[in-house]
Amino acid sequence: MKAFVFPGQGAQFVGMGKELYETNSEAKVLFEKANEILEFRITDLMFNGTDEDLRQTKVTQPAIFLHSVILAKTMGADFCPDMVAGHSLGEFSALVSAGALSFEDGVRLVSARAQAMQKACEKTPSTMAAVLALPDEKVEEICASVTEGVVVPANYNCPGQIVISGDEAGIDAACEKMLAAGAKRALKLKVGGAFHSPIMEPARAELAEAIHKTQFFAPKCPVYQNVNAKAETNPDTIKENLIAQLTAPVRWTQTVINMIADGATDFTEVGPGSVLQGLVKKINKEVTTQGIQ
Repeated sequence: MKAFVFPGQGAQFVGMGKELYETNSEAKVLFEKANEILEFRITDLMFNGTDEDLRQTKVTQPAIFLHSVILAKTMGADFCPDMVAGHSLGEFSALVSAGALSFEDGVRLVSARAQAMQKACEKTPSTMAAVLALPDEKVEEICASVTEGVVVPANYNCPGQIVISGDEAGIDAACEKMLAAGAKRALKLKVGGAFHSPIMEPARAELAEAIHKTQFFAPKCPVYQNVNAKAETNPDTIKENLIAQLTAPVRWTQTVINMIADGATDFTEVGPGSVLQGLVKKINKEVTTQGIQ
């Protein structure tokens, strides 16, 4: 069975989507439609901007979403998922590609999400850190023991790789404890703030309003959602899980395990980069992986 997966923030690069725009008329129409909806030419920043331009959350998230979704839409019969999933932001790409959400509404929601998260980041200085070579349970235990600030597990990426999220004091204290407990690395990431943590609560509330006003449909195949790593097809359940996602951890390891248990043998990453292919292989070496960029 074929699984299609969609990357999240961090996969962006200057020039992303340019060849697609220049060589595919359907793609060009969709990119231009997105420019109109966003009310700025995001294509200029994607194709010819700087790394700094692309690192702005309000640009990064729609850029990755557009690259991924437009790729899926221009694949024609080659896009034939038995199931889909996306990492964080990538869940929106997965939902649009599976028909649970229109392209236009997807662009609007991703833009609203990015702007709400940007505001939450500016309100509380915060960050994230990657922790390598500690069991999940140990990372959870250390996060719970930190009293200096806020810190929680945010991304369960693969066995031995968890990203934690919180305010500066909480992250600093947790990193020190992780290293003392035997972590190979506890490295702060260059991100805008503490995604998938309680610090995103203002963004969650703002996004909830936008999501509740948007029409969702039953997807053409199951969508495995970050919050519970389970296959969902009910539009109301999908909405609630999408809202909860902003302050809850991304359970990617469990998602991939569940997809494989449900029959997935072939994973195709649609969008920029190859991060998810690497994570899938670390979770299970037996499956086939490839990417469409």
